[in-house]
Order: sequence, then structure tokens, then C-alpha cells
Amino acid sequence: MAEIKNYTLNFGPQHPAAHGVLRLVLELDGEVIQRADPHVGLLHRATEKLAESKTFIQSLPYMDRLDYVSMMCNEHAYCLAIEKLLGIEVPERAQYIRVMFSEITRLLNHLLWLGCHGLDCGAMNIFIYCFREREDLFDMYEAASGARMHAAYFRPGGVYRDLPETMPQHQASKIRNAKAIARLNENRQGSLLDFIDDFVARFPRYVDEYETLLTDNRIWKQRTVGIGVVSPERALNLGFTGAMLRGSGIEWDLRKNQPYDVYAKMDFDVPVGVNGDTYDRYLVRIEEMRQSNRIIKQCVDWLRANPGPVITDNHKVAPPSRVDMKTSMEELIHHFKLFTEGFHVPEGEVYAGVEHPKGEFGIYLVSDGANKPYRMKIRAPGFAHLSAMDEMTRGHMIADAVAVIGTMDIVFGEIDR
Repeated sequence: MAEIKNYTLNFGPQHPAAHGVLRLVLELDGEVIQRADPHVGLLHRATEKLAESKTFIQSLPYMDRLDYVSMMCNEHAYCLAIEKLLGIEVPERAQYIRVMFSEITRLLNHLLWLGCHGLDCGAMNIFIYCFREREDLFDMYEAASGARMHAAYFRPGGVYRDLPETMPQHQASKIRNAKAIARLNENRQGSLLDFIDDFVARFPRYVDEYETLLTDNRIWKQRTVGIGVVSPERALNLGFTGAMLRGSGIEWDLRKNQPYDVYAKMDFDVPVGVNGDTYDRYLVRIEEMRQSNRIIKQCVDWLRANPGPVITDNHKVAPPSRVDMKTSMEELIHHFKLFTEGFHVPEGEVYAGVEHPKGEFGIYLVSDGANKPYRMKIRAPGFAHLSAMDEMTRGHMIADAVAVIGTMDIVFGEIDR
């Protein structure tokens, strides 16, 4: 009798559930996965190599484009690394603004993850619900930096500028009448902080709506409970970080364990899973959204009460104000040198890691004393998670491979770099 051979299937790169450009070669026995082989590198743009020929400040916008759904968190790690090498103090107000925007970014990331993970598993509505809130969050990005996604707002030594006193308003158009526009502009009458405050008050109700849609949903549980189980020991050995590690029951969060900026002053909890399956990781991320909301609220309250500088006054690193630059010769020289040559960073090597929405995102810089890095290495959290794809999907069905890709929350900008 003829021997039955395993069947090999290409999953992606054009499959909508492959999240961009994953080519997954699946070896199947019927519909059961025997082996999963992820092929990466289809979105490789040589970010690390490009950084070697650009000044430190010119490489900053590349960070936004690594994990392109958690823009400011990537910038955060890069700025922390440069600040460590330079040994400069960041004003406290700038630290609060950074922490606030890092948490806004965490919400952006988790909302996209939840919408797409739900969509991949067949829950259509959750996607539309999540994108409703992302719209407001993008408006916060736009008010602060001028761009809805690739903000380039953080700077070595602080942030680009202070938070604006007014919010952009919706204008009347052919599509919406004056009454609808007035309703849209209702919470945009004050400053950016007022708008964020209003959002923070509404957001827990929205998270409850997501939970109503999914948490006790029978089909959602059948798709996620017991799928892609990782034991705590294996999660550590595989190099998991972030929600993937906490979902397996290990309480490790860089915001608590190795606090940076003003996270040590923040009051928040770290959610931890029990079973290490896809459902637990879902619950961990949902609770993380609630905790991020708490942190944003604390930042808003502090920022209201404490005005001050938002970038270091060391003009070797940060440009002087326009007024000073036009009245003082020394400041003009500083300005000219900064924008032509950039700042020089002392020799040495440094690693700075942040608790990125997907895990530990790290920047390792080697400087030879020049105005550009000698070498930059990016530690992408998704890379370690994707490498466990084979182990997590073995013995599951094809449909479960989709759920596992969803639970990893992978974005190829940072994996392929």
C-alpha cells in the first residue's frame, strides 16, 4: 500500500491573517500541523545599517517605522539609550509627557491587536469597535506632534515641544451638518490635556464593551482556550517578554522591575495569566489597557499642576529656542552645529530596554565618539515570539495557527528591521 506523505502548504505572505509579510511553511497531516517554519525577512529595510550613516537625530524617525503600530515606544528606547551615553538629565515634565504618550501608544497597539486578533478568529464587530477608539488616540498624536502615526516627537533630552493649549476642530463639510460637527467638537473645546482627560473617563466603558463581545463568548473561548500553551519555564527559555511572558504566569514588567523615566512614581498593577494559553494572554492584554488608562490619568493630573521645560537646556544636544537663536551669537552657533553636524556622543556602549506593548524592546548602541553610531542593534520582542511558532502550533489545526499568530501580536517592521 502506498505511503501517505505529509502535505506542505504555504500560508502567506499574501494571506490576510499573516499580518503583513509572514511566509509560514506548514507541514500538514490532514489538517493537523506537524511542523511550522516561519520565513521572515520580506520587510527587511536595513534600519540598523542605515543608522550607521545618519546622525543620531536623523535616525530617530526610522524608529517610528520599526514597529509601526507602537511608534513612540520605539523612539522612547532610542532616546533613553542616547541619554544614557550622554549622561544628560531629562526635565521631569518631559518624562511625564513621555510616559503618558508611551501608555497612549500601548492603548493604540493593544486596540489594533484586539481588533485584528478578533477578526482573524472570525469576530467581525470587535474590529470596528477598536478602531472607533484608535481615532481619538490618533488625534492626540496629531495634536502633539503634527502626525497621526509616525510622530518623531521624542528627542534625546526630552520631547520636541510642549503640549498644545488648543485641540484641532472638525470643520463643517458636505457630509456632516453643523449639528453633527458640534457634537464631534464637544470634547475639543479645551487643551490637549482636557481632551485626554475626557477620553480617560470614557475608556473603561469601552473596554467593558469589548469584554461583553468576547470574554464569555462561547465561540471565542473555543478558539482560544488551550491553544498555544506555553509553560512558565519554556516561556523564559524561549526569550518571551511582555504579555507573552506574563500570560504564562511570570510577573515581569520593566516598568516595575527596572523603572525608567517616572514609572517608579506611577501606581498601577501588572496582570498575570495562569494557564499560558491564548485566552489568558487575551485577558492579560485587556487588563493592561485598563492599567494604562490609570497611568495616563495620573500623568494628566500631574502635567496640569506642574508647568516647566520639556527638553534639556544643554544646547550641545537640544536646539535653543528660536528667539534666543536670533538674538545671541553663541546660540546661533549651537543651532548651526546641531542641524549640520549633530551632537557628538562619548565613546562607549549602552543598552536601553523599554516595556514596549509587545515585550522588551531594546536598543544597543556602540559609539566611537562620532556624531553617528558605530553600530546599532535592535532587540525586537516579536522576533523571539515568532521563533516559538513551531513549538506553539505543533499538533493544532490550521485554524489554530491563525489564533497563535494573533496572540503573538507580531508586526514585521520590527522583526525584519
